[in-house]
Amino acid sequence: MIRTIAIDDEPLALKQIATYIDKTPYLTLVNTFESALEAIEFLGTKEVDLMFVDINMPDLNGMEFVKSLTNAPAVIFTTAYSEYAVEGFRVDAVDYLLKPISRVDFLKAAEKARARILQSPAEEPTVKHGEDHLFIKSEYRIVRVNYSDIRYIEGMREYVRIHQENKPPVMALMSMKKMEEALPKDSFMRVHRSFIVNLNKIDTIERQRIIFDEDIYIPVSDQYKDAFQAFLDERFLK
Repeated sequence: MIRTIAIDDEPLALKQIATYIDKTPYLTLVNTFESALEAIEFLGTKEVDLMFVDINMPDLNGMEFVKSLTNAPAVIFTTAYSEYAVEGFRVDAVDYLLKPISRVDFLKAAEKARARILQSPAEEPTVKHGEDHLFIKSEYRIVRVNYSDIRYIEGMREYVRIHQENKPPVMALMSMKKMEEALPKDSFMRVHRSFIVNLNKIDTIERQRIIFDEDIYIPVSDQYKDAFQAFLDERFLK
């Protein structure tokens, strides 16, 4: 199932999108919001695959909301104004729905989203790994990455970004699932759809977030919090 949220400051429009989502077999409605600001807080700890976002909203419009997200889920914009279409595609939106939204147009957009979310990266390389390192293809180079240098790994749709200590990040065309399978299970844990952390690098945990630096907060989502808590319980001094 594709976990979905809808954001619109117009209650009737929000109800229509929610109804369409409920009637689409491969979509599951996680939550609805009348404010983009409310959605930001929710996305900090919950996993979402797809968002239907109205552009014209007070406080923070839908376009700026999506641009503000570090690793945004797939997005379908909704609006009553057609002039936003080009700008919507500049932020890599899956589709753009003009109000009033018909069921047919909704389904076409939802199918596009499903194809993007479920597709596997083309020509995904094999990871070569040893006892304390792995070799990974990054652009046209083969790069050695030591496990001990990795702080966390960030999923970016069909790419992963490996964040290292005192070294620049390494980008690779690879799924998070394949990356997770290549890493030692006793040192690395997936804590969110978009993040894998090196358990040996964790210093501070606060409000279901792992804090690496003042401006780096890794959320622990509901899907992974039990496994992460079990890891903490094993090492907690009582």
